[in-house]
Amino acid sequence: MKITYIYHSCFALEFNEFNVIIDYYEDTSKSQENGYIHSYLLRQPQKLYVLSSHSHADHFNPEVLSWKLQKSNIQYIFSKDILDAGLANKEDALYLDKLDSFKDDCLNIKAYGSTDIGISFLIQTSEKEIFHAGDLNNWHWNEECPLEESQEYENNYLKELELLAKDSDHLDIAFFPIDPRLGKDYMKGAEQFINRIPTDILAPMHFDNAYHKIAAFAPYAETKKCKVMKWTSKGESFVL
Repeated sequence: MKITYIYHSCFALEFNEFNVIIDYYEDTSKSQENGYIHSYLLRQPQKLYVLSSHSHADHFNPEVLSWKLQKSNIQYIFSKDILDAGLANKEDALYLDKLDSFKDDCLNIKAYGSTDIGISFLIQTSEKEIFHAGDLNNWHWNEECPLEESQEYENNYLKELELLAKDSDHLDIAFFPIDPRLGKDYMKGAEQFINRIPTDILAPMHFDNAYHKIAAFAPYAETKKCKVMKWTSKGESFVL
């Protein structure tokens, strides 16, 4: 399994028989013909699954629907709020609400909750168990809002985390937000995540260009026997 960081919360997952793109926003290059998705992945013969966790513009780019014009073996799996927002039509995709699922010969996908809008994805293949958080995180904003409000945000997150933990007691890899906009406690949600669910590898996302901020999570993760992917640029790949 090859994993490539595209940008923001988007990753490409490559297997022998199929590929997956999650939360496409923009390619690795502003010039699309040079980007990893357009210049390489869309040209591969394997079946392609395109997942989008919610309708925010930094997680769903309607451009993905045009990819079916150049690739016939493509399956779209979107959060239902994308349909509700009128960003895609009913026939364009399979739409999932929280706790809905999809299964075929390649993938088993179950939708879990978010602390923003949309869903998160638990993806099971014959090889790995993978989680993509979408916008699920402890968005506590504890430097910007009253304590009671911040605690409510945190409690909502912990409830969603418990729901996931009931079904998953170990993850091979989790794609999870580590967003410096949250202030000094910006790593708190990721800490709580790996404390609750043993995770072999955590791939940070939603960090803009603050690469040094995500690298700072590694020492804590190591105490939980979790490796952090310390991205340094778009288009980086590793094999799991």
